[in-house]
Amino acid sequence: MYSVTKRIDFCYGHRLLDYDGICKHPHGHNATAEIEVRTGTLDNRNMVCDFSDIKRLVKGWVDRELDHKMLLRHDDPLVKPLKDLGEPVYLLDSNPTVERIAKLIFDKAAEHGLPVVRVTVWETPTSFADYRADDGKAEGQEGRKAEIQGREGGKAGT
Repeated sequence: MYSVTKRIDFCYGHRLLDYDGICKHPHGHNATAEIEVRTGTLDNRNMVCDFSDIKRLVKGWVDRELDHKMLLRHDDPLVKPLKDLGEPVYLLDSNPTVERIAKLIFDKAAEHGLPVVRVTVWETPTSFADYRADDGKAEGQEGRKAEIQGREGGKAGT
């Protein structure tokens, strides 16, 4: 199998409800996400995926939706006051743990047709969480890889 991994840096704030630790307080992180895509065959450019595809599709979404936003559970009492102040908020159905953020980014990469097999989010330089595909998930996305290549038209990786 061939694989490539793109790193994406972003900042976010969050807190955890129903949690008895210091992360129950609002705080922020300078995070790094690693998006690994894998395939058994290279495309017509001799690539698994162009790094610019991952950058455009995943980093573009992360920049629009998560970067410099407060990630909060939908029922967090901070949601209304922050929204009333015009502050950017991204709402989740569950606590915005690093595990949940890794799955969220994984799901968005997969929705864009990338043959993603792993997303790792480093919350701090010493702490990270992974979300990985089951064995059949990335293989089922092989057909969508050609669709991505067609939209990009053979640009060089970044």
